[in-house]
Amino acid sequence: MLAPMEAVRRLMDLRHRGRAEDLPMVLAAAAPLLDADAATVLLVDYGQLTLHPLRGSTLDTATALAVEDTLAGRAFTTAQQQWQDAGSGAGGVLWLPLLHGAERLGVLEFRLPAYPPDADRHDLEVIAALVAELIASRRFYGDAVEHTRRRLPMQLAAEIIWNQLPPLTFAVDGTMVTAVLEPCYDVGGDAFDYASNGDILHVALFDTVGHGISASAITTLTLNTYRNARRSGLSLLDTSRSIDKWIRAQYPNAFVTALLAELEMSTGVYRRISAGHPPELVIRGSGTLPSLPTPNALPLGLGNMLRRPPHVIEHQMEPGDVMVLYTDGITEARDATGAQFGADRLGQFVVDALSHGTPAPEMMRRLIHTIVSYENGELRDDATAAMLQWRRH
Repeated sequence: MLAPMEAVRRLMDLRHRGRAEDLPMVLAAAAPLLDADAATVLLVDYGQLTLHPLRGSTLDTATALAVEDTLAGRAFTTAQQQWQDAGSGAGGVLWLPLLHGAERLGVLEFRLPAYPPDADRHDLEVIAALVAELIASRRFYGDAVEHTRRRLPMQLAAEIIWNQLPPLTFAVDGTMVTAVLEPCYDVGGDAFDYASNGDILHVALFDTVGHGISASAITTLTLNTYRNARRSGLSLLDTSRSIDKWIRAQYPNAFVTALLAELEMSTGVYRRISAGHPPELVIRGSGTLPSLPTPNALPLGLGNMLRRPPHVIEHQMEPGDVMVLYTDGITEARDATGAQFGADRLGQFVVDALSHGTPAPEMMRRLIHTIVSYENGELRDDATAAMLQWRRH
């Protein structure tokens, strides 16, 4: 018991004085205290394709691993521990998921002389939880996490947008929201946001006209105006008006399509405004429900062209219902023949994944890679999706 606590104390020291890049060295020194030959942090890249040693790791004992078809990747995709026995009494490797809340950061790899008993495995799970917290809290004091996750140079427009976004996944009281954004290194027009305040989960998806720096500037204004309105306690209607006003004032020739939504987590009442945006996909059980009316407002920035105010649509969700919000880069993706991916194919993809019990974050990861493959690796437009799953708490 004393040795694991000493490992915890050494890691806790990083909370007050240390950077993310110092974590590998501290873990290496703490490994013997956990009866491990080595302990290595592997972070997922932005494309969620590979797991890479956190910068500062010794490369002779840690190598990158694919998310697909590896046990380390399975630990990441399922959020469940995985063990690989080396055979002949030589011990093995244990991979534990690194979760910050519901957000998947990567895995923690332990090289052990034998599969640990329950009590020791619980200690290692505590270490993994602490390491995830340290990565999340220390990442902003240096660039080690960013250097690890980036496999390509990130364009400035993408840098601006990623710095604006919340974590990809969040869960509270049985309700989960999880999102994906592609391409990872050259986005500019798409964005998402969410916040949980009391009984209300706020969710928004935005698609700005154009690409590159100009689009990212408009998207930044849109995101921060949305947050300002939300934090000021404005209604959906007044939030829509505020964003519309600021876009028109600062970028008079631009517009943004948007879904602005609120979910009452205790009742499942879902309200939203669609400002020129594609309708949500509504999944119940093993099928899709009719789409909610859309659009019920002009794109943000063009609201002055219509006299009547936006109309808030209300929908009653049932426990287990799923909403998929998406930009047109998802449904308008085209294969080599020019055929669009389409809403029906999207709906079938989600229904199939749900029927197989695929976790929501993993479903979104697979969806975006399906879209990229559908367009033969060359996206014609930014593709963003967010999934909202409600269960009564």
